[in-house]
Amino acid sequence: MGLVESIMNFSEGRRTEVVHAIRDAITAVAGVQLLDVQSDADHNRTVISFAGEAEAVGEAAFQATRTAQGLIDLDTHRGEHPRIGATDVVPFVPLGQTSMKQCVALARKVGKRIGEELGIAVYLYEEAATRPERQNLADVRKGEYEAWRKAVGVDAAREPDFGPAVATPAGATVVGARQPLIAYNIYLNTTDVEIAKKIAKSIRYLGGGLRYVKALGLLVDGRAQISMNLVNFRGTPIHRVQELVRAEAMRYGVTITEGEVIGLVPQDALFDAAEHYLQLNNFRRDQVLEAKLAAPSGDNWLPNSTLQAFAAGTPTPGGGSAAALAGALAGSLGQMVANLTVSRKKYAAVKPIIAAALERVSEATTNLGKLALADSAAFNAISVARKLPDDQADREQQMAAAIVHACEIPLQVAQQAASLFADLQLLATQGNVNARTDAQVGGYLAYAAVNGACLNVLVNLGDLSDSQQRDVFSAKVATLRQQAEQGLQQLVTL
Repeated sequence: MGLVESIMNFSEGRRTEVVHAIRDAITAVAGVQLLDVQSDADHNRTVISFAGEAEAVGEAAFQATRTAQGLIDLDTHRGEHPRIGATDVVPFVPLGQTSMKQCVALARKVGKRIGEELGIAVYLYEEAATRPERQNLADVRKGEYEAWRKAVGVDAAREPDFGPAVATPAGATVVGARQPLIAYNIYLNTTDVEIAKKIAKSIRYLGGGLRYVKALGLLVDGRAQISMNLVNFRGTPIHRVQELVRAEAMRYGVTITEGEVIGLVPQDALFDAAEHYLQLNNFRRDQVLEAKLAAPSGDNWLPNSTLQAFAAGTPTPGGGSAAALAGALAGSLGQMVANLTVSRKKYAAVKPIIAAALERVSEATTNLGKLALADSAAFNAISVARKLPDDQADREQQMAAAIVHACEIPLQVAQQAASLFADLQLLATQGNVNARTDAQVGGYLAYAAVNGACLNVLVNLGDLSDSQQRDVFSAKVATLRQQAEQGLQQLVTL
């Protein structure tokens, strides 16, 4: 499976320590990129968006749900936004070449695991729904947690798709697959929530309004709010919604004061609004300066976002991830030398061995790139384990496992980087002579990767209580450092 985004909704927007614990559970999963975290105290709700390979996103969704289960009690929860569970909604959205069918399979897999392993009632919605009456989230959540708690186990219509038909303080979780949507709120200059409810009813599809709009009228922070989900911004663009709300508001003598986007929004949706309100003719997306600068080109290949991530005042990504990236760069230089060789008739005699080397360094480069993410996730996993309550039964066990994992990941980095030396030497001696120094530079980078990764193994050994494990890791570090020293000397003295 390919790339997937999840935009999880949690019934907590006031206790920052709870939000941080859930966020950390997500970022502790290797291969997941955190995109956005937004909390609303009035709604008492947090939306966390993240993306990555499907399996990693599914694992992160499960871990976040498990964390929320232990920290959020729906029996005491109060907020303006409708909810049925601690982890209220778990949508999976296809990105790139990922199909909706694949997201449906992921939703059902994760939903089944939540039901069986966590004992939480799970309902499938949207594209993953097993019943027509459960496609619409509002129908699944009708009556909210309080009504569901009374009906589950009694009313057959409330039988979950997965998990027990039993009410617990974690409530139920709604899991599904859908297309990207925009969570958009409009505030009015009135405290009369009934006006907001009337406008919401008139603009939503189920009330005879716009095809791809779901809407509720709420009172938030003393103001009437129309809370909307725009489930297809191309079919029903934001500006069309805005103008209909404006027209309906005029009927009641009120006006729009401001709009609000929750979570992330596709840039095309904003471009469409700009074209409409500015009445732009023949506008092209590549006329946007930042878009032009962000587009890759021969003179614009430097990954500034990566540099900024390392420069930020956060523990991750750190030295371990930097070591892995150094190794990946070493492998990339090896690929460059190999490609400059196999494509030349002059080197036809060595093409088979260079092609084999290319395959090996390509695989190592891919692995090192993944390990760069895994190193940050391993550090975050230790942070999550340290925040567990002191009286939790398996706290020490989870802590020990996290420390061992934080040693294993940089050790894998060092092993992958050390494996590059043989092929870099082959490429430097048999490959395109004009690229010999590139292979040698790759050697210096591989050397830095091995030693940087080994430093991270050693620093984590200080927290490892098992002396036998410490000795095993230390011996492997010594061997890898020696291999790197010999490999670099052989390469740079050619």
